[in-house]
Amino acid sequence: MVLDALIKIKNELDPSLTFRRSCREGICGSCAMNIDGDNGLACLTKIPFSSATSITPLPHMFVIKDMVVDMTNFYSQYKSVEPWLKRKDPPLAAGKEILQSKKDRAKLDGMYECILCACCSTSCPSYWWNLESYLGPAALLHAPRWGQGQRDQHTKERLETINDEFKLYRCHTIMNCAHACPKGLNPAKQIESIKKLQLQ
Repeated sequence: MVLDALIKIKNELDPSLTFRRSCREGICGSCAMNIDGDNGLACLTKIPFSSATSITPLPHMFVIKDMVVDMTNFYSQYKSVEPWLKRKDPPLAAGKEILQSKKDRAKLDGMYECILCACCSTSCPSYWWNLESYLGPAALLHAPRWGQGQRDQHTKERLETINDEFKLYRCHTIMNCAHACPKGLNPAKQIESIKKLQLQ
């Protein structure tokens, strides 16, 4: 895998080489980078035998050093969709859970698997040119997750918060995000579902 090659280079050739990595299993999203022109996880990307491999940082992000990019803006956009349950009812008694039906749980498929690696957002031309104002595929993938079902009681407010020509409507369904996602998710599909909810 590409990550193994990077570790070998760091250990044996250039100890100053800097990159993020953690789980080595495609779970944490730390080792996201651009490999041969496609965003992906270094721990899941095989090294081709036929030619040299080009490895660069995630595109259109500020580079801190080598393969390490500044994720501050990306995480701020994620935080802006308030990725937690919001309730109007008073808290339940200690030890009581807010139950979720199987039907509501099934609605989360295709959203909860996101590992926030930023492969999708940094492959999106709309995100490149509107980095400060467009929330991007990753944040918008999570937006409907927290407003689904009966447990969250602020769905209307959540939709109003992102109902903006830049925050939401910069998505033109180019589908680069779906192509880049190492987990096989389709953020563009979820963004379309948000746009439909705005019309109801």
